Amino acid sequence: MTGRLVADADGARRYPGFSTIAQSRHWDRATAAVVESRMGLPPDVRFFTPAEEAAAGALFDLLLDQHADPRIQVLNMVDARLAEEETDGWHYEDMPRDGEAWRASLAGLDQDAAARKDCVFALLNPEEQGQVLQAVCDLAREPWHGLPADRVWSLWTRYACTAFYSHPLAWDEIGFAGPAYPRGYKNLGVDRLEPFEVRDARPGADPTHGADQ
Repeated sequence: MTGRLVADADGARRYPGFSTIAQSRHWDRATAAVVESRMGLPPDVRFFTPAEEAAAGALFDLLLDQHADPRIQVLNMVDARLAEEETDGWHYEDMPRDGEAWRASLAGLDQDAAARKDCVFALLNPEEQGQVLQAVCDLAREPWHGLPADRVWSLWTRYACTAFYSHPLAWDEIGFAGPAYPRGYKNLGVDRLEPFEVRDARPGADPTHGADQ
């Protein structure tokens, strides 16, 4: 999977000139405050230990292909959720609660890295990290460090995607104008744009194709 912020080699964006934050004047104060706060400094890490923070940071960078700025601080956003116990309100019967599952799965990554290179996961190069994650993914429903591998993969990707796609910079990349309340939408239908929307400059293009490829 990938969620990185990309542009063509000439710096062109897929939705040129579009900015979600520029629409904030159309939102109510409460909505604007919530969305604009995501553009500020990320919250301090409170849930993850330093070792877990390093593993989680490497994990999110790899899952979302974020290896350079501009970078959405997914680690801090996930950490804040876990610190406040703002989970999805459920967990699989064969998995521990999310906070415990995160700690166990990050420890598992470090154990796998130690078995391969006698170091922690964060110190592996991206190719080696990818091999560790691919091995977890390939296990499907088989156990991995006492946890169902497919459930672990769901945990990682669910939290990563929720954090990434809650950020205005990610919205800019997909042409999403943010909350519709209270303005709403009037031009409903396929390929019918609102006055504030921007047409895709590269329709049909591979969204994962960035300047470094």
